[in-house]
Amino acid sequence: MKKSARALAALLVAGLTLTACSSGDSTSGSGGGSTDAAAPGAQALDQAGGVTTVEFWHSMTGKNADVLTGLVDQFNAAHQGKIQIKAEFQGKYDELVAKYKASVQQKGTPALVQVYDIGTRFMIDSKQTVPAQAFADKDGYALDDLDPNIRNYYSVGGKLAAMPFNSSMPLLYLNTDAFKEAGLDPAKPPTTLAELGDLAQKLTKKDANGQTVRYGFGAAIYGWFVEQLLAESGTMYCDQDNGRSNKAGKAVFDSAQGAQIVQWWADLVKNGYAANTGRVTDDAQAAFKSGTVAMHLESTGVLRGYTEAAKFTVGTAAFPKVNAGDQGGPVIGGASLWISGPGHSDAEKRAAWEFEKFLTSPEQQAAWHTGTGYFPVNRKSLDDPKDKEWVAKYPQFQTAIDQLKATKPSSATAGCLLGVMPQARKGVETAIEQTIKGSKTAQQALTDAAKELQPAIDSYNSSVG
Repeated sequence: MKKSARALAALLVAGLTLTACSSGDSTSGSGGGSTDAAAPGAQALDQAGGVTTVEFWHSMTGKNADVLTGLVDQFNAAHQGKIQIKAEFQGKYDELVAKYKASVQQKGTPALVQVYDIGTRFMIDSKQTVPAQAFADKDGYALDDLDPNIRNYYSVGGKLAAMPFNSSMPLLYLNTDAFKEAGLDPAKPPTTLAELGDLAQKLTKKDANGQTVRYGFGAAIYGWFVEQLLAESGTMYCDQDNGRSNKAGKAVFDSAQGAQIVQWWADLVKNGYAANTGRVTDDAQAAFKSGTVAMHLESTGVLRGYTEAAKFTVGTAAFPKVNAGDQGGPVIGGASLWISGPGHSDAEKRAAWEFEKFLTSPEQQAAWHTGTGYFPVNRKSLDDPKDKEWVAKYPQFQTAIDQLKATKPSSATAGCLLGVMPQARKGVETAIEQTIKGSKTAQQALTDAAKELQPAIDSYNSSVG
């Protein structure tokens, strides 16, 4: 997961007046997308003749970009003379969305675009895309192989809005060497916030001068973690069933569960059992890899890097529940693929769909999973021999597999669809900081954050109708 710039929140509020009215495609009240008629059949490519080029905007860098390039090259080679995917890096997730908004205004959108999870509401409201469900219905293409929780996130009104591609989920990371040094069993990780707090106290270590050399817990002040913990508790983040039954009009993260989560976090810091590395994700990750913190919240996306960089044995555990007996689970992170409608030929749309099917096939998702560490969106990928071999090499990833399998899809685990989600995330992060400083109680900080967010929600919803 990548942190969003404040500029994106302003973009989503201010920019949609133009984007939401630029297409004649019909949408459902809760935000489905274009009609089935907008999804061309396989004949579109035959009728086009020659090579159909698909401009594909993405945000992958480093190793992830290398693996994606390999998949693009493989697809192009298999469709030589008919389809050419032209992959173009457009910056980090929030930068890409800003460029996409500008491309809508200029009537020059890419045929295919990768957009991160919390941009889903924005993409639906832009009315610039043809839903993946429309293509699946046109072809009679079964979507059953998609992991139900991943499919749940990108579905609105039971219809798949975008094709999931790179998916991640949260994990609790453990320094197993620190556990053993403290006389604790890393095979018995904490399952609730209370248990995690208790172990954090036992794992905190000081030197002869009383200086803390290892904190029991540490994580970036990142609103995504609060979203995850609320989902684990089975609690909504926004109204209208997390924006799934109708468009969300209010943030409800200031619930009793939300306050409990933030107060728990602040108390650990104030009592000296948790490191406060601030909002910068890299700083929190560095603290864990260096052994400065013994337990750490992060995405599955960093698992491989942690195992290669840390000088201790890295363990993993399921994300903790807020309270024992909670029936929730994690919310999917990562990004999905959207096919543009207005301004693009039927051949372009169809070629983009063929590429989406290729990327989400069992074999390609296995290659993506083992090459990057992202969770495979296709359940059959986990049965691939190469994938099984990779999981055997990195057994810590089995935790993610088991965690997702144990999660029952629900409105809580689907996550909140909110047009100003980046701004909501920043508000929660401010609330955490205020509670740590002691300037406000957790309940007051979250209540104030929700109130301050309301004008942005109202403005956004008014702009998109």
